[in-house]
Amino acid sequence: MTVVHLANRTLISVSGPDAEHFLQNILTTDLDTLADGTARPGALLAPQGKIMFDFLISRSGTDGFLLDCRDDIADDFIRRLMLYKLRAKVEITKQDQALVGVSWDSDSTASQTDSTGVRDLRFPETTPVHRSYGSAAAASGNEHDWAALRIAHGIAESGADYTLGDAFPHDVLLDQMDGIGFKKGCYIGQEVVSRMQHRGTARRRVLVATAETPLPPAGTEITANGRPVGALGSVAGMAGLAIARIDRVKDAIDAGTPLLAGDLTVSLSIPGWARFTFPQDAASAEDA
Repeated sequence: MTVVHLANRTLISVSGPDAEHFLQNILTTDLDTLADGTARPGALLAPQGKIMFDFLISRSGTDGFLLDCRDDIADDFIRRLMLYKLRAKVEITKQDQALVGVSWDSDSTASQTDSTGVRDLRFPETTPVHRSYGSAAAASGNEHDWAALRIAHGIAESGADYTLGDAFPHDVLLDQMDGIGFKKGCYIGQEVVSRMQHRGTARRRVLVATAETPLPPAGTEITANGRPVGALGSVAGMAGLAIARIDRVKDAIDAGTPLLAGDLTVSLSIPGWARFTFPQDAASAEDA
């Protein structure tokens, strides 16, 4: 089993009799379907629908939740939550120096996985990943191993793969991993997200990039015939993540045009678990 301690993560506790109602009305995640012992991705959006903060959320006790987020955004996240608190009976606190650990089986043997903590629902049941809060087994891997696992499964995170304020939930596949509650009531940014869903207008998507030699660094632009189609995010050797225009990628694939990350030819593919497909008629898609 591989265990990694994530130095760049922290925990925000939201608790109290109104905690669930408060969070349900502002976050993308549908808390009605969040089971104990699981962690689901979500976001707090701007009214225009772009991601302001991303996180994993899990239940804590009878009326509490833990928001597992980047340490460098936690204080701003708390300030934003406090703006929406009004008279809600909730307490919002950051757990200083909270240890966030992540574990998974290197050989994908589910029976060997440490089942303590909460299961990260972004990853398939065939490769169970667990997050431990407050305590964890001794580290046996590093954050490069964690990045490689995320890349292999097409799991993007802000900071490493996209900039907060610059991506819609569909761009980073929150719609594919139950990070958006399409059947629940209103939340901040809901109108924009629902419109993208019902009209099928999502064009930017997370794809897995591979090459025959090591990829260039994160941020490298991906082009086809000199035209930008996306950019690399996390990179681990010959594999990486990219957020790219799937209509332009499909055009390039159909035309036999090389996709280049810098000067290196790359292949872009949809993560195996995702439900979206490349456009059937990419040439007819309107430019965003």
